Amino acid sequence: MEHQRWVRMTRAANIPPREGRAVRVGDREIAIFNLGDRFLAVDNRCPHRGGPLCDGIVAGPAVVCPLHGWKVSLETGTVERVADAAARVRTYATRVDTDVVSVELPHDAATTGDGEAA
Repeated sequence: MEHQRWVRMTRAANIPPREGRAVRVGDREIAIFNLGDRFLAVDNRCPHRGGPLCDGIVAGPAVVCPLHGWKVSLETGTVERVADAAARVRTYATRVDTDVVSVELPHDAATTGDGEAA
C-alpha cells in the first residue's frame, strides 16, 4: 500500500470557478480545478500527447484538453471522449481547510513542502 500525505497547495481564491491551475510538488505537476462547489485534482498531462489539462475547458466534472479535445473525467481520470477508452490520468483527493486547498499525494511526492498555483 502506498503511503499518502496531505500537502497544502494553494489558496482556494487563486483558482477561479470553472477553471484549473497547475501546481508543482516535487517532480509532479498537478492540475487543480474549482468546480464551484468542490475542488478536484488530476495529473496535469493529457494521456494523448501530454497537453496541459489545467488550460482546458471545464465541462461539468470533466476537462477538455486544449490541444486535441480529449475529454477527461476529473472525478475518475478516465477519458470520456476518444478512441482509446483505456487512457486515463491519475486523480487525487482534495480538501479545503481555512481557504487552502490540500491534495493527498504519495509520501515520496510530498518532500518539497507546499506548492503554489501559477
